[in-house]
Amino acid sequence: MTETFGFLLSDTSRLMRRRFDERARSLGATRAQWKALFGLSRHEGINQGGLADILEVEPITLCRMVDRLEEAGLVERRRDPKDRRAWRLYLSDKARPILEELRETGAELAAQALRGIPQEKIDELSDVLNAIRQNLAELPQHKDAAHG
Repeated sequence: MTETFGFLLSDTSRLMRRRFDERARSLGATRAQWKALFGLSRHEGINQGGLADILEVEPITLCRMVDRLEEAGLVERRRDPKDRRAWRLYLSDKARPILEELRETGAELAAQALRGIPQEKIDELSDVLNAIRQNLAELPQHKDAAHG
């Protein structure tokens, strides 16, 4: 089979996710949980609907995920002072060291994945991937595209 660019990119991403998941499980986090924690760490105080959009999941799916994270003491829901129906999400103090361990795990995995590749090649690859991402982001959305 000839490996196309799309296949290589997808397969590399799949392997990175798999290896990260293996390491994250040893810390007691599922992929969905670490994605939610990372997303929340970048947007603390966001409401559930906004975080669902960022994570590209349905709001009900995120609600269940936040329920589990809250039960584990990793996330806090606080009433939105401007909208009594809405909840704002915050990381708990207990989540911060776990998130730091996950970040360190990700950095270690990236270092292992990039082992033996010269820094100038890594920089070039990052530039190319950023350009590809920008090109794709600028494409008009297909009219039949579904959210989630």
